[in-house]
Amino acid sequence: MAELGPVEYMVVAFPGNKFTGDITPALADLVESGTIRVIDLAFVAKGPDGEIVAFELGEVEDKVRRGIENITGTEFEGLLNDDDLKAAAEALEPNSSAALLIWEDLWAAKFAKALRDAGGVLLDLQRIPHDVVQEAHDFAVANA
Repeated sequence: MAELGPVEYMVVAFPGNKFTGDITPALADLVESGTIRVIDLAFVAKGPDGEIVAFELGEVEDKVRRGIENITGTEFEGLLNDDDLKAAAEALEPNSSAALLIWEDLWAAKFAKALRDAGGVLLDLQRIPHDVVQEAHDFAVANA
């Protein structure tokens, strides 16, 4: 296997099925700048009656599909399976949709390789939610 940078995933819900594709230009910027490489992308939805639907890129709205297709370097390798899609959809509220995304952090690949080559063993890695960082920042500024 080729050396990979860290690989991450996310599931982003869009209540009210309001996924319009407006995030695709920002995602395209990350790909085109060499910051990330999209490995897999899938979509799920839960209808008003609770019916779960998973769909392929060709089945999404034209605006969304065109935006995603224009992301150069995108590789849809099928890492997301039916169980992943089902779990994401079951977590949705009725009349909602979600995008599931797996990407490689190209920006961190060299550092991650250096850590592995040096015998480093990752003990913990977490992402701090934006709201927590913002609250801590606001508190620090208010109490400076």
